[in-house]
Amino acid sequence: MAIDRRREAGGGGRPLPEENGSVPGAAGGSAAAPPGPPPANAAGAEIQAAVPVPPPPAAACSPLLLDYDGSVLPFLGGLGGGYQRTLVLLTWVPALFIGFSKFSDSFLLDQPDFWCREADGQGNWSGSLAPGHANRSGNGSIFPPPGLPTPAGGNASECDCHEWHYRIRAGLVQNVVSKWDLVCDSAWKVHIAKFSLLVGLIFGHLITGCIADWVGRRPVLLFSVIFILIFGLTVALSVNVTMFSTLRFFEGFCLAGIVLSLYALRIELCPPGHRFMITMVASFIEMSGQFLMPGLAALCRDWQVLQAVIICPFLLMLLYWVIFPESLRWLMATQQFEASKELILQFTHKNRMNTESDIKGVVPELEKEITRRPKKVCIVKVVGTRNLWKNIVVLCVNSLTGYGIHHCFAKSMMGHEAKMAITHNFYADYYTMAGIALASCLAMCPVVGFLGRRGGLLLFMILTALASLLQLGLLNCNLASFSLFMNTLTGMSDSVKDKFSTAFSIVGMFSSHAVGSLSVFFCAEITPTVIRGGGLGLVLASAGFGRLTAPIMELHNQKGYFLHHVIFACCTLICIICILLLPESKNQNLPENIPDGEHYTRQPLLPHKKGEQPLLLTNSELKDYSGLHDSAAVSDGISENTTANGMKSM
Repeated sequence: MAIDRRREAGGGGRPLPEENGSVPGAAGGSAAAPPGPPPANAAGAEIQAAVPVPPPPAAACSPLLLDYDGSVLPFLGGLGGGYQRTLVLLTWVPALFIGFSKFSDSFLLDQPDFWCREADGQGNWSGSLAPGHANRSGNGSIFPPPGLPTPAGGNASECDCHEWHYRIRAGLVQNVVSKWDLVCDSAWKVHIAKFSLLVGLIFGHLITGCIADWVGRRPVLLFSVIFILIFGLTVALSVNVTMFSTLRFFEGFCLAGIVLSLYALRIELCPPGHRFMITMVASFIEMSGQFLMPGLAALCRDWQVLQAVIICPFLLMLLYWVIFPESLRWLMATQQFEASKELILQFTHKNRMNTESDIKGVVPELEKEITRRPKKVCIVKVVGTRNLWKNIVVLCVNSLTGYGIHHCFAKSMMGHEAKMAITHNFYADYYTMAGIALASCLAMCPVVGFLGRRGGLLLFMILTALASLLQLGLLNCNLASFSLFMNTLTGMSDSVKDKFSTAFSIVGMFSSHAVGSLSVFFCAEITPTVIRGGGLGLVLASAGFGRLTAPIMELHNQKGYFLHHVIFACCTLICIICILLLPESKNQNLPENIPDGEHYTRQPLLPHKKGEQPLLLTNSELKDYSGLHDSAAVSDGISENTTANGMKSM
């Protein structure tokens, strides 16, 4: 029976030829069978002939072509080729423009100091400061500027004004709030305008990530650049706040496509030893945009000019249509070998390389597989995996927690109450936040280089959890008990409490920023190339949800702030446990397809000692149980000591 099955599987159910090469029954349909008794297995053969035989599976692709980091990238010279270095540089330049766009809300939508000035019967102007000036939505001062009159009256009377005057602290003469008088009863529209950019980023990351896996990184990048120019410049021509908020949504959507495609291209260009540092250089360039933004606003003076100046540099990226190619790694992973061959020849021509240096035979192997049909994968395929979906979910939760709790620490430091503010100057607060982010990125470089991706993420998450818990509970308990024994400190307990709270806030902002940034990078490394756009889209969208908590809390006037902080503090404790389930991707080749991503298993956090038996299986010892549910007819043809995927059984 097993011989018949193998005969049918190998020959597609056709009879085998005789010794002289002829096939029985091929000479003519009327030829009679030779006399004699029928064979013993004739009945079984008739029964098997009635069963439909599945077509033979397509031959697997050459492993040499799927080993991009081990064969293709060394053949192209890694980062030693001048063309590869030029492409990496081209992914760095737009990071400055992205930094301008991401932090533009701090200037376009900053809540200024405002007051009402009305003329009396004799034509003299009397000033009255509205109490709404203390309702801040940004990082600015909550105190009235010197020289302004003090409010005297109820909220209803103070907001009943025909002409508002503003004092904008962000270097502009006019911004969106002063343009359309978004104060008092209209103050909620400012938060909706902040929602629009963040929600656009969230939807953009989710949708453009899936599109990048299907049509490529280059088309997503180029079309996002075209549409951000259209929508971004139209924002400057808005006639009301509704039009402004709607166009900002589409601007954020297109900005997400640029961020995601550049991030994926940058990761896929680099060899294993350079991925992290090249990504960090892009982060530093983006933060330089954050540092330069106040000077740019002071030069522009008007919000419409500032918006146009932020968007116009993206015009330079239209040249990428000519000078920037598709990701070769993605083309190879999706088996688009014809386009891959053309791109490899372009790389060798730009780098002035000789194809005879192809020791491993990448080009000849590519020519053999050039007729193979492309195989593209959607991110939804990750649901059927055992390990990959868990890794992505863990990193999404880490990203959400890191960026979400960052707002809690920022509000504690900058103050949702007057007594907790450390400064009362817009620029001091702005550069404090930027400086903490810069210090966090600088600290990530040696920590991740020494501890690896998983160890660095675990360390920063532990610091975030400690800072959050100490700020929420332990500090109040310790100060209260300490004040019972030292009456001299009773009068200064509030100031000591504020200083400790500020210190814990700085530590928390420092570590939570590192958690968010490292989670995104970690996800980009462990997600296979065929679905890297979708994986990056999920983790970046999770980061957007974390940032979205800031305008939500401001819209509710900080109600529920303590509960918000408690929930995220609990999430940090859960994340600490889940991080231990992640694999380590430092100096590892990027997974190209979903089976490669499945083989990314977790390793012990500390190296084994000599003679110690490891408790976790290595990749070579990992057993695959995917063939246990196969039919018995197929399993008969497989050796007993071999599993369905060809790996040796335990």
